[in-house]
Amino acid sequence: MMNVPFMLALTIGAYLMGVYARRKTGMALLHPFIISIPVVIAVLEMADIPCVYYQDSTAFIDFLLGPSVVSLALLLYDHRETIRKNLAGILSSITIGSVVGVVSVWVLCRVFGLDDIFMYSLEPKSVTTPIAMDVAESAGGNPSLTAVSVIFCGFIGAVIGPFILRIIRLKSPVARGIAMGTSAHGLGTARAIEMGAVEGAASGLAIALMGLMTAIVVPLFNLLLAL
Repeated sequence: MMNVPFMLALTIGAYLMGVYARRKTGMALLHPFIISIPVVIAVLEMADIPCVYYQDSTAFIDFLLGPSVVSLALLLYDHRETIRKNLAGILSSITIGSVVGVVSVWVLCRVFGLDDIFMYSLEPKSVTTPIAMDVAESAGGNPSLTAVSVIFCGFIGAVIGPFILRIIRLKSPVARGIAMGTSAHGLGTARAIEMGAVEGAASGLAIALMGLMTAIVVPLFNLLLAL
């Protein structure tokens, strides 16, 4: 029988532990995401709890992911005029970001001599996990490898993204949000919301548009390679 309260408490407690550690130390690398995962895994291993049991017990959290993404529409609505004024720049930036993200994977795979399955699996690394896994599977990649790459990409973007934006002195809230959402999907958007409301709205829009563009760019790019 599933112990739902315990599993929910474990998940939320591990995340809050990560939040406390980052606030206490001020270290960007101590992201709550990177701390909570090892804590949960360690407890499951020590208690000999199957992953399927944990997944079923925390299904409510998975359910909340949908409404949480939809809630980003409120930010978009609040800042719709700002988004509308910058729509041309947003669309062009996301299109370029999608193309660069896919082409960069092809270049790195060729440089390091990786098989095509790695390329197909990593091409959609910069979009949210469900879309990325579907795109990768359709291209002939490994969805599990894709999921890992998406998580890693999101973590790196959420941690070093704000630092890079400061280094290049990017001041526009819209541009900062688009950069975070385009490169680091959900984790990047969570960080963008901390940066500001406009950044969060732009980043939320970038998640949706980046997923759409990548779903178009990946098959077209692979088709060109096959010619």
